[in-house]
Amino acid sequence: MPEEIVIVGGGICGLSIGWFLARSGYPVTILERGGAGLAATWAAAGMLAPHAEAEPGEEGLLPLLRASRGMWADFAGELEAAAGMSVDYREEGTLVVALDRDDAARLRFLYDFQKRQNLPTEWLSGEEARRLEPHLSRRVVAAIYSPLDHQVDNRKVARALIEAFRRAGGRLREHTEVTGIVIEADRVLGVRLQRGFLEARVVVLAAGAWSAQIPGLPETVRPPVRPVKGQMLAVQMPPEAPLLRHVVWGREAYLVPRRDGRLLIGATVEEKGFDASLTAGGIFRLLRGAWEILPGIDECPIVEMWVGFRPGSRDDAPILGPTAVEGLIMATGHYRNGILLAPITAYAIHQLIVHGALPEIARPFTLDRFQRTRVVQAMSAENESARP
Repeated sequence: MPEEIVIVGGGICGLSIGWFLARSGYPVTILERGGAGLAATWAAAGMLAPHAEAEPGEEGLLPLLRASRGMWADFAGELEAAAGMSVDYREEGTLVVALDRDDAARLRFLYDFQKRQNLPTEWLSGEEARRLEPHLSRRVVAAIYSPLDHQVDNRKVARALIEAFRRAGGRLREHTEVTGIVIEADRVLGVRLQRGFLEARVVVLAAGAWSAQIPGLPETVRPPVRPVKGQMLAVQMPPEAPLLRHVVWGREAYLVPRRDGRLLIGATVEEKGFDASLTAGGIFRLLRGAWEILPGIDECPIVEMWVGFRPGSRDDAPILGPTAVEGLIMATGHYRNGILLAPITAYAIHQLIVHGALPEIARPFTLDRFQRTRVVQAMSAENESARP
């Protein structure tokens, strides 16, 4: 039996899984259709904020998000040591601000929900928020402060993972498109490439928004993942006198400061397929939302604008673990939490391959949950049609 493990997709989750397996001595090849870490991973903002972003309806996902956030400090430290480079893991915390009375009412509703979930967030007045961030608008009337919600430079993480993976003995093949996953008798045999065939006993599908488009997948195991477009931009603050230190969320934009003075502003949420165009309306809304929070950006030059595609699943939660096809493993559908969930995704898939079982915290997120939903829907439809 072939011993090769093939990971389809070289984003942060594919690279993290590959690094965990390679440093454990497993032969691993990562196949990436473009440049590794240059799709959704490159386009992200690097926020690690499960507490500040927690909303009603996500209670089932919250334990996984919090567990992965708790792994990030060690993950970043080990990665920096393995790669010999910094990933700029920052611990200043996150603010969510309100600009008027309606905003404050909405924020209070979220804060009360967070308190019911025992999340370590704090309520601040506008004045208290400006003590933390003096350049915030005078319009800020209230804020939620989450001291344990941090950030990392996702682009540096991608570069570090590539280096750490290679140092651990992993093989990375960029600009290598998988033209089919080869399955026979409900068992994976490997992957077909534009030139040749790569045999494998395990194939991990970690292709992000492109996961459902990989040829060769039976419909029963094709993940319900779609691209969710996000437009972003960056402005340049003076590095020696940055306007902002904390990550700040507002009603229409979030702001993420970098050590080099760049300030990321994001992000739109659009169901536009793989439309990679930047739009005047999208960028205008982001700039307006950011300016309302931080008026000082008015004179900051725009240094970059870009589009990314989040891999959204049907319930906006990740798809992790085994499938009905022996040897085919899912690690996709992370939606807006790909950076945050990278450590626990790598840990969970490593545990599955090495020990034969997912850790308990990841078990609610297998592909089976969608199969069960389809069965329930089919039974309901059958019962409905049987009524006189």
